[in-house]
Formats: sequence, structure tokens, C-alpha cells
Amino acid sequence: MNVIYDFPSDRAPGLVTSHETDRDWWRGAVIYQIYPRSFQDTDGDGIGDLRGVTRRLPYVASLGVDAIWISPFFASPMLDFGYDVADYKAVDPMFGTLADFDGMIAEAHRLGLKVMIDQVISHTSDQHEWFAESRSSRDNPRADWYVWADAKPDGTAPNNWLSVFGGSAWEWDTSRRQYYLHNFLKSQPDLNFHNPEVQDALLDAVRFWLDRGVDGFRLDTINFYFHSAGLEDNPPLAPELRNSLIAPEVNPYNYQDHRFDKNQAENVAFLRRFRALLDEYPAAAAVGEVGDAQYGLQLVSDYTSGEDKIHMCYSFDFLAPSPITATRVREVIEEFERVAPDGWSCWAFSNHDVVRHASRWADMVIDRDGFLKMAATLILSLRGSVCLYQGEELGLTEAVLDYDDLQDPYGIQFWPTFKGRDGCRTPMVWSHNEPNGGFTEGKPWLPVPYEHLNCSVDRQSGGSETMLGHYRAMLAFRARHRVFAKGTIEFHGDSHDVLTFTRRNGEDEILAVINMTERPAEVDIGAGHWNTLAGNPHTDFARDGRKLTLGGYSAYFAERQK
Repeated sequence: MNVIYDFPSDRAPGLVTSHETDRDWWRGAVIYQIYPRSFQDTDGDGIGDLRGVTRRLPYVASLGVDAIWISPFFASPMLDFGYDVADYKAVDPMFGTLADFDGMIAEAHRLGLKVMIDQVISHTSDQHEWFAESRSSRDNPRADWYVWADAKPDGTAPNNWLSVFGGSAWEWDTSRRQYYLHNFLKSQPDLNFHNPEVQDALLDAVRFWLDRGVDGFRLDTINFYFHSAGLEDNPPLAPELRNSLIAPEVNPYNYQDHRFDKNQAENVAFLRRFRALLDEYPAAAAVGEVGDAQYGLQLVSDYTSGEDKIHMCYSFDFLAPSPITATRVREVIEEFERVAPDGWSCWAFSNHDVVRHASRWADMVIDRDGFLKMAATLILSLRGSVCLYQGEELGLTEAVLDYDDLQDPYGIQFWPTFKGRDGCRTPMVWSHNEPNGGFTEGKPWLPVPYEHLNCSVDRQSGGSETMLGHYRAMLAFRARHRVFAKGTIEFHGDSHDVLTFTRRNGEDEILAVINMTERPAEVDIGAGHWNTLAGNPHTDFARDGRKLTLGGYSAYFAERQK
């Protein structure tokens, strides 16, 4: 089934609405995530760079998004591909220079795009000068900038905390003859947020980028900042609660209830400091990544409630491998509305850490394109902001790579049961008939899957029926009706297959009916007079009283008559 939607718009492609004077621009914004290593290479080394991002910004603007989020490009040994920062104020040479960054900011703003950058401040690289000094002795000026602890009397680690990437979260250092904490790779020592000097230094780095024109930040692992000063052992987690999204069966990290190594109450006070800094600038905003399967929505509430902490957070509720249904969507949104009535969430179906939803969910359906168009319609209709991951708008699937091609240390550690994150990080495909999909003239750092070439930008740019055409149309439709950005949401009915809700903002009210299955469905849309805004032209929206008939993976939108 080739599902087509008709989303009329009065906004021309490429003319992104400016939010120059709107401090609330982030609320309901659509943010396009760029993984710079895999976006566009301009110097032939096989790795994407900032000039490549600048070159492709007109394409991003043509989608109709509001902002870009750029994954780390800071100086780094790249053992975790930039999430191990060696200098918070420097661009890694493989990505370019500060001048290249400034040029990218200027071009983005010219096109009406806000720019958000990753801030990885829970930990640094062990190559950072701060850590080099901290490990040199127990009495140097930065001795307490990282989390150090003595061994137990028998020489073992201070407690049972585990690393996300496998094994103990503690590494022995021969210089200090102490253990240091690392929640991720052993080359990523955790900063000690209990030390106010550490907070000051990190906020100074944040100010550096704000002064260069950055509009906001994506805060990596926001709930990992503080650990319990008492270093208590984590209790075990019951097997039926082990619902982590990444390698839940093979990674013993998922066997613990992480009460003491993250999710600490002290985090809220630091987030208030962070927000106070952002508020010094005209319209700076931040979105935090809450990496926790058990407490995600509650933490989103804690971190976004009121107007003195982070503007919005995203949890992993829709990044899960379990199939998405109307029931599941309603449960998540209503639970968020319950626990965070004055908070704000940012929803995502894919990112650089999880299997692309074009495979995670759509591998289980017959009509992949129909399902993915429905999913785009869905996420762009919900209350909250939205993160779209590069290539999602092309329908890119998860790449299947050979072991010899793997780069991700997480995948190498747990191969073959868990194959890591490389499959969602392969290069963007711009042209079907250029080497490496137009990504690079050299050897790409990850191979370009042959099947992705059929989804390239040039193959989809000319057709409204393509995946890319659908994303552009739906983004334009969302922009035209601002009720989607800032309005409330109310669900109706109790169908497991069809999601029915209304979005309301002042006197404006829009009804959305989305059939999330391949089967035709009949829906009672209730009383009231509705003017059709958009629907599937191949579907007969026959009305029998208050009934609406929808084809598989179809959507219907109507505006209440005033």
C-alpha cells in the first residue's frame, strides 16, 4: 500500500519560520539531529566535517525544521566518537576549526535555523588536562575534580557499580593508587559534581559556546551528573524489570537498580544554575537526555517542571524495541501529562544510539513505507517537541555490518548478541550514482549500505509520494497549524489500533485520527462539526452518522468549526 497524505501548506520549502525574538521557540520545535561524522565529508578523509554540515544546511532548512542538534565535534581521542571530550572549547581537527564552526552558525541563522550542540559534561576523556592533573597526586588543585575512592581492604573496587559499556565502573590508577569512577569507557572518567569548582568550569565552557552564537544545547546523560557521596552498593533489579533499551539481555548493567550511581536529587540544584546561565541570553534553550529505563518520565518531570530548570528532556520511551501501538502511545503521553503537568518533553523515534525505527518497528510489517509515513505523521502531531535523526526522513534502515567494519566499542564488547550502534550511524546518502552516496570521495569511516542508495536524497527530492516528500509535507502542515506546537492534547476512545485525539490552543481545535495498523478501521469521531484539513486521497472517508472509515496506516485531520 502506498499511503499518500495531503497536507496543504502556505509555507514554501526552505523558508523556515524565524524565532529571533521568541524565547519560547523551543516549545514544539522540530529539531534535526546531525551526526557530523556521517553527514558530509568535504576533505576526502572519509569523515564528515563542519564544512560539510554547512554545505548541506539548505537541504535541512528545506525540510521545514526549526533547529539542528549537532553531535559532538570537540577535541577528542575519539574512543567514543567525540563523547569523550579532551577540550570543551576546541574543535577537533578532523571536523575543522572554530572558524568553520562560526561559518556554520552564520549560515544556519541566515536560513532561519537555530543551532543546538551536544554538551557532554558528566565525564571527560582521560586525555583532558583536568584529569591529567587530577590523577597526578592526591593533593593537587584538581585532585577532587573527579570521583576517586580508596580500594576495599582486599584491594577490590569501592562498590558494585557497573559501567554501561560492561564490567566494573571503577578503574585502578597506579599514580594515585586509588580507583576512579567511569560510567562508560574506562577512558571516560566521571567528573565530581559535588565540587563547586567543577560546576563553575563546566558552566564557563557552556558560556564560551553561547558567546559564539549557539542557541541551545542537548545535554548528554543528564541524570548521570551526580553520584551518591556515600558510594553505597546498588541493589539488584528484579528480572522482570530489566527493560533497558540497549543490550538488556547481555549487559549486566541492566541487573542493577541504579539508585546511587545516578539519578541523585542534587542534580536539580545544578540544573537551576545551568538554566540561570541560559536565561542571560536572548533565547537559549536546552534539551536533556534522560538515560534511565525505570525512572525516565519521573526524572523528565523533576528536570523540566517550573521555569527554573531545563526547558525540555527526552526519555527513551519511544526508542524501545517493542512495537508501537495506539495503546502504548496514549499510555506514555498520559503518564507524562500526569507526572509532569507543567513540564515539557521532546519525543524521538530514532537517534545515534538505538536501532533505526525503520528496522526496529517496520521490519515487522508488510508495508514498510506506509508504516513509516504513519509514524512521521504521528510524532509530528503529538504534544511536545520533536527530534528527527538524519536519514529518518529518507526511511533509512539499520545497516547490517560485518564484525571487521565495526567501530563502536560497545558493539565490539558484546558482539555478536549485541552489534552496537554503528548500524544507525552509517553515512547519509545524498546521491544514488556517486561514490559512497555522495558522502565522501575517500573511504568512508563506516561503509555505505548498497540498499540505502535507493533511498538517497536525489531519488526522493522530486516526488510528493516519497518518504522525503511526506516528511516535508507533514512538517509544513505542522508549521501552518501552530496548535500542534503549543496546544494541549486530549485522547478519545480506547482502540488498540487507532489513535484519536484533539489538540487545542485557545479557540483553535484540531482532531487527529491515525490508523496505526495495515487494516482498515472505522472510528466514531463523536459529535460536532469538523472541516477536513488533510487525509488520504486514496481513502473513502465515508461518513455514516458519526463514523469515519480509514484505510491502513491512514490519518485524518479536521478543524472544529467556530
